[in-house]
Amino acid sequence: MVDLASARRCAIEAPHTPDVTEIRATTRLVGLIGWPVEHSLSPRMHNAAFAALGLDWAYVPLPTTAGHLADAVRGLSALGFVGANVTSPHKVAAAGLCEADGPSVNTLVVAGDRIEGRSTDAAVLDGLPTHRPAILGDGGAATAFAHALPHASQFSRRGNWPPETDEADLIVNATSVRDEVIVYVGVGQTLVDLPYPETATAEAARQAGATVITGLDVLVAQGAASFELWTGLQAPVEVMRAAVSAEK
Repeated sequence: MVDLASARRCAIEAPHTPDVTEIRATTRLVGLIGWPVEHSLSPRMHNAAFAALGLDWAYVPLPTTAGHLADAVRGLSALGFVGANVTSPHKVAAAGLCEADGPSVNTLVVAGDRIEGRSTDAAVLDGLPTHRPAILGDGGAATAFAHALPHASQFSRRGNWPPETDEADLIVNATSVRDEVIVYVGVGQTLVDLPYPETATAEAARQAGATVITGLDVLVAQGAASFELWTGLQAPVEVMRAAVSAEK
């Protein structure tokens, strides 16, 4: 049985120690396709989860420019990868390179010569109020949330702006704006703030009494869903949360 309490304690007590994973010929590989990827906490999170469950798996960054995206996706099968995550700016483009379940994908599952694309970006919505949602942004993550919430109002600087969210019960900030408060969220409303570290919008919302779901909450929720798609096992969510929380 996995001792999740011990695994969580280890992740917190050694937050600045680089993870060292022994990769062998038997190691099953997953990775992160995006540009850039060096800032991502996904490798730390997933490798902590694999270690906690004693899996001979490793998660590696795969920095990929737009011009090499198609080669990278096709290469997963050729190189024996089990799957991959897809991050900015490739989520929408990657959906056209695989058997996708929507217009944006963040998770690829290799099944022989087939590449299946799924989106777990909106996994964090489970249990949240979604009667009157509003989505800010028009990138890959915003597209995934719009697919999950087809009744949502959507706002972007390249289209309908500024956002009108006074009547919304849920606001998803899927923009990359960090230092500017782009919308005011108050009591009785929930903000899902995708960027991490926390944005000025999230700080203002918390001070105003709103419920705030942080970018790290979103990362853990989508990461756990991806983990389960790849491994078929229940994700050690608390271990994953501890691994990323250590980097706050």
